[in-house]
Amino acid sequence: MMRISRNLNIFFQGALLSYIALFRWLRPTTYMASKIVMPLFQLLFFTYLGVSATGVETASFYVVGNAMQITAISGIYGVTMSIGGDRWSGTLPYLFGSPANRITMFLGRAFFHIFDGMLGVFIGFAWGVFLLNLDLSNTDIPTLILTILITTISTAGLGLLMGCLALITRNIMFVNNTVYFLLLIFSGANIPVQVLPSALQIISFISPLTRGIAAARILILGGDLSQVSGLLLGELAIGLIYGALGYALFHWFEVQAKKQGTLDAV
Repeated sequence: MMRISRNLNIFFQGALLSYIALFRWLRPTTYMASKIVMPLFQLLFFTYLGVSATGVETASFYVVGNAMQITAISGIYGVTMSIGGDRWSGTLPYLFGSPANRITMFLGRAFFHIFDGMLGVFIGFAWGVFLLNLDLSNTDIPTLILTILITTISTAGLGLLMGCLALITRNIMFVNNTVYFLLLIFSGANIPVQVLPSALQIISFISPLTRGIAAARILILGGDLSQVSGLLLGELAIGLIYGALGYALFHWFEVQAKKQGTLDAV
């Protein structure tokens, strides 16, 4: 019991301190731009582009898809910054030398970004309601919130894996940007997955967000939990797989660093 209590204490303290110390968007102007301005322009751009090409009746397709996809800002960029920040700030040797539980510290890096990502999605939906006439009157709101939570967890799982890559490369932002924009295509946010070539649909199948976005669209149209439970379980499984891969990579980096006697990943 004492060990569990100690690990939980490390988890929450580490999560809070890593968010405050290593998350590089905590300057108010930068944070507000990434949380309010950027989601607004993404929604407006893809919604009006999509409507001009396919008709006004498809507006909700683009609004919901892009509102959900906004979670990738925190899930990918934010989590990557929190993990890679240990290297950039010179604290990685202390982390590798600490006797604290590694899984606790590793997962803690994503904890606050999950809630931050959910906030971004809520803001995206708010823009959709007030500016783009998104109708939520038939929506099962509690299940939609659950969908947003699971989708954000799934995206953060990918962020944990991407964050480990930040330990061995100085150009992680290029990789993050590439992944973020690929998700705009393959997650179904702006292009229906079923119209993609079969080979590319495989990328959608193994990507986070895909099932979460599909579930959110069903809920907006009046669906309930029973209709989206399979999608949500699949979305959560994808996130857990990416998170597990990220931890395995993190552990491998630590072992290699200690073998080389550098207490660093590179």
